Amino acid sequence: MAFDIDMIKKVYKTMPERVDKARQIVGKPLTLSEKILYAHLWDGNPTTAFTRGKDYVDFAPDRIALQDATAQMALLQFMQAGKPKVAVPTTTHCDHLIQAKQGAAPDLKRANETSSEVFDFLASVSNKYGIGFWKPGAGIIHQVVLENYAFPGGMMIGTDSHTVNAGGLGMVAIGVGGADAVDVMAGMAWELRFPKLIGVKLTGNLNGWTASKDVILKVAGILTVKGGTGAIVEYFGPGAKNLSCTGKGTICNMGAEIGATTSTFGYDDSMERFLRATDRNEVADEANKIREYLTGDPEVYENPEEYFDQVIEIDLDKLRPHLNGPFTPDLATPVGQLGELAKENGWPIKVDWGLIGSCTNSSYEDLTRAASIAKQAVDKNIKAKSDFGINPGSEQIRYTAERDGILKIFEDLDATIFTNACGPCIGQWDRSDLKGDEKNTIVHSFNRNFSKRADGNPNTHAFVGSPEMVAAIAISGRLDFDPMNDVLINEDGQEVKLDAPQGIELPPKGFDVEDAGYVEPVEDGSNVEVSVSETSERLQLLEPFTPLGNSITGAKLLIKAFGKCTTDHISMAGPWLRYRGHLDNISNNMLIGAVNAFGKKTNFVKNQLTGEYGGVPDVARDYKAKGIHTIVVGDHNYGEGSSREHAAMEPRHLGVAAVLVKSFARIHETNLKKQGMLGLTFDNENDYDLIQEDDTINFLDLDQFAPDKPLHIEFVHADGSKDVIKVNHTYNQQQIDWYNEGSALNLIKKQNA
Repeated sequence: MAFDIDMIKKVYKTMPERVDKARQIVGKPLTLSEKILYAHLWDGNPTTAFTRGKDYVDFAPDRIALQDATAQMALLQFMQAGKPKVAVPTTTHCDHLIQAKQGAAPDLKRANETSSEVFDFLASVSNKYGIGFWKPGAGIIHQVVLENYAFPGGMMIGTDSHTVNAGGLGMVAIGVGGADAVDVMAGMAWELRFPKLIGVKLTGNLNGWTASKDVILKVAGILTVKGGTGAIVEYFGPGAKNLSCTGKGTICNMGAEIGATTSTFGYDDSMERFLRATDRNEVADEANKIREYLTGDPEVYENPEEYFDQVIEIDLDKLRPHLNGPFTPDLATPVGQLGELAKENGWPIKVDWGLIGSCTNSSYEDLTRAASIAKQAVDKNIKAKSDFGINPGSEQIRYTAERDGILKIFEDLDATIFTNACGPCIGQWDRSDLKGDEKNTIVHSFNRNFSKRADGNPNTHAFVGSPEMVAAIAISGRLDFDPMNDVLINEDGQEVKLDAPQGIELPPKGFDVEDAGYVEPVEDGSNVEVSVSETSERLQLLEPFTPLGNSITGAKLLIKAFGKCTTDHISMAGPWLRYRGHLDNISNNMLIGAVNAFGKKTNFVKNQLTGEYGGVPDVARDYKAKGIHTIVVGDHNYGEGSSREHAAMEPRHLGVAAVLVKSFARIHETNLKKQGMLGLTFDNENDYDLIQEDDTINFLDLDQFAPDKPLHIEFVHADGSKDVIKVNHTYNQQQIDWYNEGSALNLIKKQNA
């Protein structure tokens, strides 16, 4: 069934005229990304050619997707917006709050018991405001969106950084914080700086052990975790057309790991096949009517250097399988070279777990390719040397895979089939085999491998690969195993070589499911009651933030973060997910993972009022109680990773007025702005070294806060000496208005009133 078909038809009806007009205004052929962007302008038909990387533009996204961990705060904010119903099609997906431990049935039962309060809240809010609700166990948000809602040429935003997965079906799909989603749900424009464009030309065909995952693992190695910041990555070329739709989704999904605004592919036969296989013939028929508008113009792909800001070319015939890691998703190593590198760096060679699934690699094709390796192990009497865990992407995939005997193959290898949910990928993993900080290695088909992410252990070395490579490495139990060249010894003492994986793009007997897990909202939700207990540990109604004002003096340094500081460092997931709907409680994890530049410890900062050291949230609360603002200082790509706005709301709640860094990840910088804070960057990066532990901070010209105008901050050191530094910002006038009102939500409420 095609959801929201009338909306899709409306998009397709206006798209040709808008694209033609944009091509005329820009004065040259257009990339797919430009076509979708110009077709979704808030003001309708294009009238201006926008400058990439500079102009802020108002857009009108077609739909919104929320996952349960971020939906709580997004919907708590929307409840304050004064609207009776969401203005665009919106869905809520319960996939983050289910811990992987024993297996699908007991884990789902336990989640429904322990998180019933949150699930009931999300269900009732969704019902009240016209939001489609996907129950716990229905599947991982991005796979469910790909199977049900994504459509070529559309624009969507979602409160998860991996919303970009929908680029596999030719969308411009972008991860945002909850406040951005609230704007669109409330019927307002969504603002984005017009992205730069990176083109990736793919030639040749994947073969042997190489998978779609290896394309993005290679790209991550080229661009690094910040190389895509502020850009859309558009894939094209004959190699792109040779990839499956879900394979394209995998590539787009991990574009979040290079900081890209999003990634996308032009509409082609593989997308049409996927639409028809997922019961969306009507969408495919409508897309076919405007097919040339759903991909880049031929001239663009013939001479990409003239139309993209950067071009990368990858020959799929020559691409090698990769494993990326540990501790960062851009440390790319071809499989055959990993053993030597591991020995040089002291990475544990023994592999304890192989994990297959996540929003990145949990499609039917992914499971069949990994199962083809698992079946060889079973048939050739090879005992897996590592533990196995599988997370199917949706109930539709799980049901179909069980029907087709795919899951039984994994079970014959003693794998644990977890719930159709995120599980270990986001730290929702009760790992039974290790305690404490024991050094160990795992391999998985997820997207991120930051320290502590999967199991809370800082010494778990996690490596990212394709599902089939994860299967082979886990079966061997060794990080240095190269299935293309090495042999295994089976239980009979015989040497056995694994054959290359074989996958099935789409189920030959079609997809099937008994209960997909979807709940349609009532037509009129005005009588639906939403209650939040005042004594709840997990949910808390929001109080508006007070404006910080244009005179901030006597502020204190809270922490000077050293090195990588992702959203996992700022607001950890794992066990903290239970507090995602309670701002005060979850603020107790604020920056506890960040390394303090003074002393190189985590969660250990100086309280200048007492001279004693304490946890970051505790010190922040003490300053706040005494009416003293604080600032946070950081390094490059600060806020890399998840879209979670808690990483901005928690500092705001605990009295942080400004975050000053060498550079920001896009989503986090926007989240800070939305919450009425100052997100600033050093004009001279070396000024980072001037900031001392006992500094008192004065903003000298905040009363002149204006677009394109730098600010100046005075750092008064303990010995009485001072340094005045110049800092930059990217605020436009509307974003300054958010700051002046205390938050973007405050401004929405004021306008609605």
